[in-house]
Amino acid sequence: MTITTCIFDAYGTLFDVSAAAREAAREPGNEALADSWPKLAADWRAKQLEYTWLRAITGEHRDFWSVTQNGLDWALEAQGLTDPDLRERLLQLYWELSAYPEVPAMLTALKHAGLNTAILSNGSPDMLAGAVNSAGLQALLDDCLSVESVGIYKPADVVYQLVEERFGCTRDEVLFVSSNGWDAAGASGFGFTTVWVNRMGLPVDRMDHRPAHILTDLTGIPDIAKGTE
Repeated sequence: MTITTCIFDAYGTLFDVSAAAREAAREPGNEALADSWPKLAADWRAKQLEYTWLRAITGEHRDFWSVTQNGLDWALEAQGLTDPDLRERLLQLYWELSAYPEVPAMLTALKHAGLNTAILSNGSPDMLAGAVNSAGLQALLDDCLSVESVGIYKPADVVYQLVEERFGCTRDEVLFVSSNGWDAAGASGFGFTTVWVNRMGLPVDRMDHRPAHILTDLTGIPDIAKGTE
C-alpha cells in the first residue's frame, strides 16, 4: 500500500528535548548548570517518560505538562539544585524547544509530495502548539494529535488509532516516525510502517515488534515515504 500519511512523535523526534537545559546553561546566573546540564536533561527526559508509562499502567492519568514538571523536579533534586527561578526558566524554555535542523526541509518535501503530515504526541495540545509555533512549523503540519483526547499515553493502541480516525486512512498507509525505540515498536505492532530515528546509536529494543527502518536523522524520511529507499 502507498504511504499517504506521515506521522511524527514530537519530543526527541522533531524537537530537541535537551535544548531547554542547554539554553539555560548558557544564560548569565545559571553557572550551576555549566557542567551538569547534560545529566539534568537526560534525567528529566527519563523521568518524564517513566511517569507516562507508570500512569498508563495504573490508570492515573495526568496531562503531559504535569508529568514534565514532575520529571524536572526529580532531576533538579538529583543534582542538588533548589533555585525556583531556575526551575521556572527551564519550564519556560520547554515551551520553546528548537526543532532539529533538518526538520523544516524534510516536512516541506513531504508536503510537496502531497502527503498528510501530523504530530502524534504524549504532549498536551497547548504544549504542542507552543513548540510548533516557536519552531515556525505551522504551515508544514496538517494537525497535532494529542493523547489528551483519549486519556492514556503511548504506546496504547487507542493512541495510534487517532491517526486512522483523523485522516481516514488504513494502517498500512501510515509512516510513523519516532526517536523512541519503544514508540516505534508500539506503532509497528499496531500496523504502521515505522522509522526509528536513532540519533544516539542505541541497540534496538528487545520487543515483539521492530521498526521497519532505522535512520540517524530525519533527512531520509521523504525517500522512505515515496518508496525510493
